[in-house]
Amino acid sequence: RQYDLKNTRYVICWGADPIATNRQVSHYNNAWGAMLSRAKVATIEPRLSATAAKSDEWLPVKPGEDGAIAVAMAYVILTKGLWNREFVGDFIDGENRFRHGQTVEEQTFRENYTHGLVK
Repeated sequence: RQYDLKNTRYVICWGADPIATNRQVSHYNNAWGAMLSRAKVATIEPRLSATAAKSDEWLPVKPGEDGAIAVAMAYVILTKGLWNREFVGDFIDGENRFRHGQTVEEQTFRENYTHGLVK
């Protein structure tokens, strides 16, 4: 599976180095270069890989600490209501019920293309 480089506006490469590991090098490098004019790239991984070197942001996490970053990102996205409702889904009444330390009742949220967000 490839990144959707033609339509993306923000790419997070999490422990991945698509520039160095893609087998269709000439095609992929051209698509990646075209994407850079309209999108931001962030790379989260310990080493300064080829992709990290070409990214707008490189977060050199210590091995084993990236899970904490993922949970922190999810917390902010959910409690601030920043998720893509067309893809993820939404609360039936439209009111964001994601709160610190509180459980969300499964029947209050209708998921679209995700599975188990509130379970």
